[in-house]
Amino acid sequence: MGTLVRITLYTSSEDAARKAFESAFARIAELDRILSDYQPDSELNQLTRKALARPTHVSKDLLAVLSASQELSEATDGAFDVTQGPVIRLWRAARKAGRLPDDSALKEAASRGGFRKLHVNVTRQTVMLDQSDMALDVGAIGKGYAASEALTVLRGLGIRSALVAVSGDLAFSDAPPGQRGWRIDIHDDPALAAVPRVLELTNAAVSTSGASEQHLDINGRRYSHVIDPSSGIGIDGDITVTVIARSGLDADGLDTAVSVLGRDRGLALIESRPGTAALIVERSQTGTRVSMSAGFRHLVAANDNTMPVATAEASSRRVDR
Repeated sequence: MGTLVRITLYTSSEDAARKAFESAFARIAELDRILSDYQPDSELNQLTRKALARPTHVSKDLLAVLSASQELSEATDGAFDVTQGPVIRLWRAARKAGRLPDDSALKEAASRGGFRKLHVNVTRQTVMLDQSDMALDVGAIGKGYAASEALTVLRGLGIRSALVAVSGDLAFSDAPPGQRGWRIDIHDDPALAAVPRVLELTNAAVSTSGASEQHLDINGRRYSHVIDPSSGIGIDGDITVTVIARSGLDADGLDTAVSVLGRDRGLALIESRPGTAALIVERSQTGTRVSMSAGFRHLVAANDNTMPVATAEASSRRVDR
């Protein structure tokens, strides 16, 4: 997945911790082999070569990610779309080169996308594609899924208190000893006086999407790595979206979807999903606008952030294939 994975856990012994780390990292490596768009022989990339006009059996993991992706695509009328791989790859190259993608190349790449060209049959566990030379990119949802899946492995080993961070996508279980929750940094902006920097949370997932780390600056405009499928262009408004949900699969996909939809439609999407909360921060030359979903306001009200920080076993590895 080309990113740093960090696991923090509490357990009874060093041996138990070592076994837990190995098992959780092995699960993430397995998912990397399935979901990576960087590896030519990943299951995801093999699918685009095998499934043209032919229902193709896929693993349960790939089925889960693609099924959730398609559900979110339907709910957002395509604002979230994992078939935008050709466009995303052009923008990835553009960021490295420091220039905008060629218009004709962008148009051609966009013609090979469209979520309605992807068909997922959950009952038969198959996937089919309508067009040749499509490319799928699940980077906007796969990391959250991996974080939650690693957490599931740890629970299976009897570890009740753990946190898995796959880049900016977090999944965590019961609170650390002596605390009422994991202390999760929500933002680091002094201008957001009305929003606590830290929330204490348990048994949830948190994902954040924004252009602070991955972007392209051209002629005074900043283009995010988040692509608007309707235009094929990186969104150019300075918007940061943090989503708290029950699973990483939900949180990771929703932060991207809300970024594309914008404040009003994005909040409506969040409010339609029980157990989900969002913070939206929009910055411009005229100031900063902060919007919270009802669920996020409830979390803020329930937190006073006074508990001490405990210690833990921690380990991190880079998944770089």
